[in-house]
Amino acid sequence: MKRVALYGGSFDPPHIAHEAIVTALCNLDFIDKVIIMPTYLNPFKESATAPAELRLKWLKSIFSDFENVEISDYEVKKGQKVPTIQSVRHLLKIYDKLYLVIGADNLASLHKWYNYDELKKSVTFIVASRDNIEIDDAYIELKIDEGISSTALRENLDISKLPKKCAQEIAHYYKEHNAKQN
Repeated sequence: MKRVALYGGSFDPPHIAHEAIVTALCNLDFIDKVIIMPTYLNPFKESATAPAELRLKWLKSIFSDFENVEISDYEVKKGQKVPTIQSVRHLLKIYDKLYLVIGADNLASLHKWYNYDELKKSVTFIVASRDNIEIDDAYIELKIDEGISSTALRENLDISKLPKKCAQEIAHYYKEHNAKQN
């Protein structure tokens, strides 16, 4: 039986909390594989800062040495917003059991996700702790001790919060982008 954890997101930019989540997932004995799936465009956002192909490239580099971790280009290749349930349906054709990894900051709006009722019947949620948000016992809690958000990082770039493998490249990209905005 292949039991996989789907960890999707914008990863705009990818940071050390993303690495910590993947490391913690890899240490769970009931997970056979972690699939990291960057969005082309988050269904709740109108734009991304870094292009999808670049975020995909960074993730492939960051996680290249991780065992049982796959970076999926499924949503990026679609070239449009992809609801999570669509990616879940795709993966359930291949794998037996699917865990969906979300950050605790998503709990308040989870019921607004497209086809939420089908989603909650299709997956088991793993929720990464964040900002002291209480996580209900209905979810598997993944304790992560990294208080970082991509939004805050885009606004106030701190290279120490970026994965070492791509830190310079990521920092350079966002510094250039921020300079163009100002």
